[in-house]
Amino acid sequence: MTSPWCRNTCLAVCTVNNWALDFEGNLQRILKTCEEANREGARLRVGPELEIPGYGCADHFYEIDTELHSWEVLKKIVDKSTEWPNLLIMTGMPIRHRMLLYNCMITLLNGKILMIRPKMMLCDDDVYRESRWFVRWSKPFYTVDFELSEAYGFVQDYSND
Repeated sequence: MTSPWCRNTCLAVCTVNNWALDFEGNLQRILKTCEEANREGARLRVGPELEIPGYGCADHFYEIDTELHSWEVLKKIVDKSTEWPNLLIMTGMPIRHRMLLYNCMITLLNGKILMIRPKMMLCDDDVYRESRWFVRWSKPFYTVDFELSEAYGFVQDYSND
């Protein structure tokens, strides 16, 4: 007998060749992988951390433009995601909350941001120095409402649909 909880799903893990601060190029590569994932029947598309600005931005993470352009790219991905209504998309970018910068994964589906998850364990081994630019999220079972900026074209939707 098959359990109703046993279901198969197709997962797309995308390791795109993103370049630091190549926002338009990174956007095109992200959208291409979303299109391919959807075409192949994936229901979840997972990209790497800091996929939108590129992982190797180094001290450019201190610049407000890096955050601004990341939000602009995210808005384009959110808008385009309506073309793949059954594809849950996870992508990464820096997000400032209460004046602190976090390395976050954003989960979106069909034109809506569902969740923003800050990284809880930063990598500071060998050549990695994430704590130079980011703060770790220290409240694992704590959630907050996050106001999306209308300056980037986001409109708050408080409905539960």
